[in-house]
Amino acid sequence: MSRKSSILLIDDDPVHLDIYRQIVESAGFMGIPVLVSFRGICLPQDGPVDAVLLDYRLAPNISALEVVEQVRGRFPAVPIAVLSDMFAVPDELAPLVQAYVRKGNPEKLLETLRKLVVKTASGNL
Repeated sequence: MSRKSSILLIDDDPVHLDIYRQIVESAGFMGIPVLVSFRGICLPQDGPVDAVLLDYRLAPNISALEVVEQVRGRFPAVPIAVLSDMFAVPDELAPLVQAYVRKGNPEKLLETLRKLVVKTASGNL
């Protein structure tokens, strides 16, 4: 029996985390929610992570760039997709992430995650 691909879901809104978890799990992934709080984030210490979905707009005390740096410190090769309502990935994140998805399109979100997970499995990042 093969394991489900795991997606780390990072957001500062617990309702959004639950929605994203439902979306990714409905597609056969395992969603691992990470809530951004005023104290920062607490990344999981065990288990594989196949991709990260990061909301761009976070709590005022931490930026998406800071979260990307923390994720890279813990999971150096994991692909990161940024989720935002902006029209393009912000310049400061563009060289550090592998994908950008606009909010409101779950089909595109899942398509992007599937591509990232395939790249992770094949080692083509």
